[in-house]
Amino acid sequence: MAASEATNQLVGSLLAGDKKKHPPVLWLGTNTCAGDSISFLNSLDPGYRAIITDLIDFRYNHFVMSAEGNMATGVLQDILAKFAGEYILIVEGTVPTRSNGLYCVLGQRSGEPYTALAAVRELGMAAGHVVAVGTCAAFGGPYAAQPNPSGGKSVQEVLNRKVINVPGCPVNPGWIVGTLAHLVWYGEPELDKYNRPTLFYGETIHNLCQRRHYFDSGIFASQPGEPWCMYKVGCKGPVTFADCPYRQWNGEHINWPVKANTPCIGCVSPEFPEHTMPFFEHLPDIHLPGITVNANRIGAVTGTLTALGIGSHLAVSIIKGRLPKTVKIGLAPSKPGLEVLQTTPVQVLVDSIKKKLKKKH
Repeated sequence: MAASEATNQLVGSLLAGDKKKHPPVLWLGTNTCAGDSISFLNSLDPGYRAIITDLIDFRYNHFVMSAEGNMATGVLQDILAKFAGEYILIVEGTVPTRSNGLYCVLGQRSGEPYTALAAVRELGMAAGHVVAVGTCAAFGGPYAAQPNPSGGKSVQEVLNRKVINVPGCPVNPGWIVGTLAHLVWYGEPELDKYNRPTLFYGETIHNLCQRRHYFDSGIFASQPGEPWCMYKVGCKGPVTFADCPYRQWNGEHINWPVKANTPCIGCVSPEFPEHTMPFFEHLPDIHLPGITVNANRIGAVTGTLTALGIGSHLAVSIIKGRLPKTVKIGLAPSKPGLEVLQTTPVQVLVDSIKKKLKKKH
């Protein structure tokens, strides 16, 4: 029996006969390239048919429905009226806020434009769970990058309630299907400080990477295409939290960027893409006042300090939950101060950063 067939049968057996555990799901596509929808539809383990038959009651998705106009938006209103507090709302893409949201219209409702902004707010507040799928929905991503003419914002920025973020550009099918399965079977999964499920975003790519031994041995690629560690050609793996190295992509989980000899670009990070670029430039060390932190070391202190992207959040856990203006990201060579190397104990790093930051404030 094929692995995917066995998984499909497992999904079916777990939920067989329990219709109450097939919650209605609404999937809204706002300002998006639709890559997350395509990724989800390409899920193979379990397959799309098993997902909509045995896991969820898929009521709305602009890609897989034939209805249009009032008939389509009527589905949304029907679910809102009958299943408030029970349905799962999935949003893909940024939510435009300029011109009262007219930069993205989902359809017509009673002869008037039904904007993504109105739909997300209306349906989001009544949903049992809200899931932002893809980096645009979760953090703004490319569609909210400068100059951002539509005033695009993440789902969390326009919705005053908890949003589960499942980022990726696009999202891996396993991340969204796994999140849905957890919501249906067990409820809300454990989340990190960015509301991402730790099941999928709990460890750095660098620590899981099959090429980590090349990094430790100092064997680095000098250009994309070489089979060594990609750290010096721009890999953001040391500061990116995702399980790409062992989950992998391409349907049957056979490949991922570094395996294909190209650097990780940090697409699941809140800072993507503006602050993970240039994609093929060496990830800089992090320079706090009087301190230099090797980028590889950042991954070793997660749980005490958070350092997603290229370190812009390193001080968040230490000082009043926000980044002071005096803390900068260093793009220049290391300056005099404490040089924090890979061998520095975690507590020494934490104590040193606290001490230096207290002096500045």
